[in-house]
Amino acid sequence: MIDTLINLSRAKKKLIMLFVDAWLIVLVIFLSFYLRLGYWYFPQSNLIYLILISPVVAIPIFIKFGLYRSIIRFLGFKALWIIVNAVTLYSLVWGILLFIVPFEGIFPRSVIIINWFLSLLFVGGLRIVAHWILTKERDLKDSRQLGINCKKVIIYGAGDAGIQLTSALALSHEYNPIGFIDDSKELQGNVIAGLNIYSANEISNLINKYNVDEILVAIPSASRARQLEIVSKLELFRVTVRMLPGVAELAEGKVSVGDLRIVSIQDLLGRPKVFPNKQLLDKNILGKVVLVTGAGGSIGSEICRQIVRLKPKALILYEISEFALYTIEKELFKINNSIDVYPLLGSVLNKARLYSVLKKFRVNTIYHAAAYKHVPIVELNITEGVNNNIFGTLNCVNASIEYNIETFVLISSDKAVRPTNTMGATKRVAELILQAMASKQSVTKFSMVRFGNVLDSSGSVIPLFKQQIKEGGPITVTDINISRYFMLIPEAVELVIQAGAMSSGGDVFVLDMGEPVKIKELAEKLVRLSGLKVKDKINPDGDIEIKYIGLRPGEKLFEELLLGDNVSNTDNSKIMRAEEDMIAWDKLELILEELINAVNDNDNEKLQELLKKLVPDFNPQFKIKDFLD
Repeated sequence: MIDTLINLSRAKKKLIMLFVDAWLIVLVIFLSFYLRLGYWYFPQSNLIYLILISPVVAIPIFIKFGLYRSIIRFLGFKALWIIVNAVTLYSLVWGILLFIVPFEGIFPRSVIIINWFLSLLFVGGLRIVAHWILTKERDLKDSRQLGINCKKVIIYGAGDAGIQLTSALALSHEYNPIGFIDDSKELQGNVIAGLNIYSANEISNLINKYNVDEILVAIPSASRARQLEIVSKLELFRVTVRMLPGVAELAEGKVSVGDLRIVSIQDLLGRPKVFPNKQLLDKNILGKVVLVTGAGGSIGSEICRQIVRLKPKALILYEISEFALYTIEKELFKINNSIDVYPLLGSVLNKARLYSVLKKFRVNTIYHAAAYKHVPIVELNITEGVNNNIFGTLNCVNASIEYNIETFVLISSDKAVRPTNTMGATKRVAELILQAMASKQSVTKFSMVRFGNVLDSSGSVIPLFKQQIKEGGPITVTDINISRYFMLIPEAVELVIQAGAMSSGGDVFVLDMGEPVKIKELAEKLVRLSGLKVKDKINPDGDIEIKYIGLRPGEKLFEELLLGDNVSNTDNSKIMRAEEDMIAWDKLELILEELINAVNDNDNEKLQELLKKLVPDFNPQFKIKDFLD
């Protein structure tokens, strides 16, 4: 019966409520006379018509106040207050009619007050009883599902967000909260929303006692450092950790189950936010025509996302991969469909197409992100790595000067510093080309921004580790001591854009990457964040093993960002300006001519020799291996 009512359409439910209210209104008036007079009174004069038309007075008022828009199952205090107002107005209007319309018979004035009270009791009470029955039915269904699909969870944070989250969970069949954790000693030991509040020291006992599946962190107002401290503490437990985003990300203070997200490695490696300089962000983009090479790559695509939000005159996506180009264009349209975006297929090695693009669109700013970046792959394809990373860059540089491009920013790499692999050496030569051209002319401001690994990029270890965990392991790490710098892609790109706006020509900017992170520790954190345990000698019954497979071709144990110590600060504490040695264009041009001849001859040994000549610090760690030899 109850299920039938719940499954009725909204229109049918409204008609039923309206019909019941109409009968209740008439019944309540007769009952009011009975309570006042002590016997059942049936008037024979015009008064009977006033009683019978009372629903005609009440129902329009109830409709106007929205009594039939409220959903009974989710009845709250605000809805009850609306009922009070609606019933009061109806009782007042009906009472006035009694004084206006002439009739014969008994009419005690107190009947108006009794009618108001009983109408409030019946109309409001009916809805409260219906709410209780429907809620009880829902709770019975929920209890049947507990232990089947419902996850037992602890909520970390008994503040406003935690309480709102509890209410949201009550409407969900996914989670069954068993208690709060809060660091406030004043709250510990109390009960909120029927749940006990515990201290953080009791987490382990609660997990074992109730077989807790997840911990939900609901402290959106906490500082970044505080959230990092909490998450680092919780990663030690064999449960999944989810958290609410920051206050600014929660719309109108409302919390929903959908706001929860699994804690990621970004949360553990994230750094305090440094707010960008809006003037620097706008300088090379606002109202300008911007071109991004490698627009579909990890860095290039994020540059494009941030550019469309900064309202350029137009954005040209230059990308060799058809699928990557299609994907980023579709995404950018969702972000801002008012910007003219031109998806162009093309390689940076196609000089004629590059020149045509710059001539056609009258480009103002170029962000050059197109490059082969995967170290082992480039090591096995040296010719293509040199050709694309060096001569592709040279084509872009020459085209920029030819068509008076205002600003050119090269996306470089920490691997360009004392490189041990071909990819790093090619990126350093690309830097040398920009430095030389910056000194040779003043038309285009050339600059380069050097930084380390970005999380979840196509070449990052994070996606690989996640996939290996999903498959049950093992996680493969090259060396127990290997370490890398890490930064979030959006932060890196935001700094790249600002750095490019600071350039006076030929600048080498280096991003502050923070402290390097050991890859072994990174892998262990990912395992624990997945609610699993590392399998090793100390814990042979763990879930995921970490295997060390040795350094890959061209890989070194640690990365560097600076060639020397000549570094100066900028207006942004996360961006440094490095003063480094360069090669004059006349000398550089001669070696580049030899280099292109070696590329055309597929002479890998000559290529490596010339790279060493251009980059004296280049120290290849592995012998040349080419499948075409």
